[in-house]
Amino acid sequence: MDLRVGVYAVITDDEGRMLLPHWRDEGIGTGWTLPGGGMEPGEHPADTAVREVLEETGYDVELDDLLGVDSVVIPGNRRKAEHHGTPLQALRIIYRARITGGSLRVEQGGSTDDVAWFRPEEIDRLDRVSLVDVARRQAGLLASV
Repeated sequence: MDLRVGVYAVITDDEGRMLLPHWRDEGIGTGWTLPGGGMEPGEHPADTAVREVLEETGYDVELDDLLGVDSVVIPGNRRKAEHHGTPLQALRIIYRARITGGSLRVEQGGSTDDVAWFRPEEIDRLDRVSLVDVARRQAGLLASV
């Protein structure tokens, strides 16, 4: 089994909107997700979150609370050809963050192709990855189911 550690940020504004990039991966799928991504070897999780948010959204952030850790196993038959057959455990570390600078922009040449602010009722209608709702529950932005 492969292991991937990803670090993500829940970012909301004064209007209660949440910042979400649109993830795309040819051969696997697409969906709205949290800003964040894979931790580099030797990198501290907090540094990963700050770096990934800047790359995907254009915003500088400061982290607040560690909201939680989530784990999901992706069966080998759902992975890309080069990893097909090998399950993946995705360990997902989720922080709350606040914007300290920068300006909204779409990542160029990365794993996301859009970024936008959404009200809670808009998020409910989005094609989104499960991580969004996990984080919303951890942040108290979605009632537990």
